[in-house]
Amino acid sequence: MPESGGEPPSYRAQLLATEHWSLLASRSTTQSEVLVRINMFLTLVSAGLVSLALIGQATGFGESFRLFAVVVLAFICVVGVLTQVRVLNVGQEDLMYVLAMNRLRGAYVELDPGVAPYLMASTHDDEEGMSRTYFFLGRRSSLSQLSGSSMIFIIVVVSMLLGLLGATITLASGGPTGLAITIGTVVGLAHALVAVGIGGVQFYSFWRTYRPLSPTPEPSEAT
Repeated sequence: MPESGGEPPSYRAQLLATEHWSLLASRSTTQSEVLVRINMFLTLVSAGLVSLALIGQATGFGESFRLFAVVVLAFICVVGVLTQVRVLNVGQEDLMYVLAMNRLRGAYVELDPGVAPYLMASTHDDEEGMSRTYFFLGRRSSLSQLSGSSMIFIIVVVSMLLGLLGATITLASGGPTGLAITIGTVVGLAHALVAVGIGGVQFYSFWRTYRPLSPTPEPSEAT
């Protein structure tokens, strides 16, 4: 750890701990905010689908119902896409906080190497260190990590809603049921692939340009 004006190690540790607590608070606030956003969106989806069922029964699922369904689904989809964008951004922000705290742990170990055995989260601010901090009881497959994420969850929900909107617009325009099902499926799958692709591009683009301060040593170096 570089010298910082000759301050005693205890003073530097205090400054690092203050920064660490600030990062923890910011990460917690961000996670809480996005969970509230997701909850609000799912509540809107539930209310919208219930309202469609009630209006459909009242109108006999006629032409007026189809127009109402298109308007309601379009509104829900807009909110869903906005929520999805926020979830993707929060995923990047969470990675930012994890790397920053990994770097601080590395500074703690440089100040006092004796604390290293007690830190289960990583002290290295690279991709390997990120994986270790997210799950430090071994190795978890990337597929499991991705498929269980809030990002994939919200992408699936929004994709299904967009597919439903595409099918509803087709039916409202007088198209046959088979064509509506085909368009809805294509729209939903296209959105899911594009959204996952954008998230992947952002993630790997970050690692191509990022330069860690404390990379994970090779096994031979660690030995």
